[in-house]
Amino acid sequence: MAMKLPPLFRPFLALGFLALACGEGDEPITPPDSGTSVDAGTRTDAGTTVDAGSDAGQSTDDAGTTEDAGSDVDSGSDDAGTAVDAGSTTDAGTTTDAGTTTDAGSTTDAGTTTDAGTTTDAGSSTDAGSSTDGGSADAGPIGETDTDGGYTQIRLMAANLSSGNGQDYDPGHGIRLMQGVKPDVVMIQEFNYKSDSASDMRSMVDMIGAGFYYYRETGAQIPNGIISRYPIIESGEWKDAKVSNRDFAWARIDIPGPRDLWAISVHLLTTSSSNRNAEATQLVGYIRANIPEGDYLAIGGDFNTDSRSEACLTTFKQVVDIAGPHPVDKNGKEGTNATRSKPYDHVIVDSDLRQYQVPTVIGASTFNNGLVLDSRVYTPISEIYPALNTDSGASSMQHMGVIKTFRTPNF
Repeated sequence: MAMKLPPLFRPFLALGFLALACGEGDEPITPPDSGTSVDAGTRTDAGTTVDAGSDAGQSTDDAGTTEDAGSDVDSGSDDAGTAVDAGSTTDAGTTTDAGTTTDAGSTTDAGTTTDAGTTTDAGSSTDAGSSTDGGSADAGPIGETDTDGGYTQIRLMAANLSSGNGQDYDPGHGIRLMQGVKPDVVMIQEFNYKSDSASDMRSMVDMIGAGFYYYRETGAQIPNGIISRYPIIESGEWKDAKVSNRDFAWARIDIPGPRDLWAISVHLLTTSSSNRNAEATQLVGYIRANIPEGDYLAIGGDFNTDSRSEACLTTFKQVVDIAGPHPVDKNGKEGTNATRSKPYDHVIVDSDLRQYQVPTVIGASTFNNGLVLDSRVYTPISEIYPALNTDSGASSMQHMGVIKTFRTPNF
C-alpha cells in the first residue's frame, strides 16, 4: 500500500512532483494560475475522419450544424460552497462580510438547504456526509470533504459532451449536464472552450465546480483532461501512438485517506477495433510502469467501442475490473452513443476501488450500478437542474455521460 505524508508536508511533496512532472507535455493546473493560451492547442481540422466519434449512420463525422445553444449556462457559482461561504472566520461576522445585503441572511446565502452543508460548512443532516450527498451534492470549494462514518463518497464521470460545430463546450449543453449531476472527478474529452485561453478554461471549470482543480493536455486539437474537486498533486500525458491530435491525460489526485486516485482520460480511435486494442495495450504498459500498485485507478472516457466484448476491453482487464452490471439510464438502457445502441463510453476502475462502489443517488432517484446520463429520458428533469431535457440531443452531441460512485475509507 502506498503511504501518504501528513498533510503538513503535502504541499512540499506536491511541489516536488510538479517540478518533476512539468516537462514537455505536462501541465498540472491549480487555481488561480491555469496555464496560458500558448499550450491550449488549436482546433484546425476539427472533425476529420481521424476523430469522427460518430455513428456509422450519421451524415457528418463530428461537425454538426450551427444551432441554438439554449439558455445561458447557470454556473451555480454564487452559492457553490466557496471558502467565503464555508463558515470560516472570513465569513463569520467580520466587518467585511457581516451585515451586507449580499451575504447577511438573505434567502440566497443564509443557510438554504442547497448549501447548508458539510461538517466544514455548518451543516444540516441533509448535506453533512449522508448517503444522499457524501461529497457529491453541493459542488463545494477546493479541498472540501464530505465524510460518512470515516468514508468519503466520490462520484466519477466520463464526459465527451461537446456539441455544436467546433468539438467544444461553448454551446453549453455539456456544461449543464455536468452541473446537473455534480461529479467530483471528471475524465473529459474534447476539452475546448471559447478561445481556450487560461481564463476561459478556468471559467469553464468553475462552472462545473467552483475552484476545482484541472489538468488539460497540451498541444492537442481535441485535448483530454481531468477535472477534480480534490487536489491534483501530479499530472501529465502519455503518448498515444495511434493518433496525432490527443494523448492519454492522467492525474494523480489526493483524495481523503491513505491512497491516491489515478484518473486517466482516454479517447480511442473510431477507425477499427484493432487500433483501439493497440491503444489499450500501450496504455496498460504506461499504467504498469508508472502507477503504484497500492493506489486506486480509474480509466474513463470515449472508447468508441461497438460492443462490450471488444478486444480493447479485454486488454484493459489486465489492470481494471470490466465486469458488469453496468450503468443504465432512467429506462434501464446501457448504450452511450447518440442512438443509444453502442457502449462508447466507460468508467472502469481497478479491483481495489471497485469493491467500494455504491449506488449513484441523485435527488430521489437511485441507480444501483451507476448512471448513463441521457437528459432526453431523465425524469424528473428538475433533479439534474440546470440540465435541459434537450441537452443530450443537441447538434453533434454524440455521447452520453457515464457516472459511478464510490465510498472509499479515510483510513
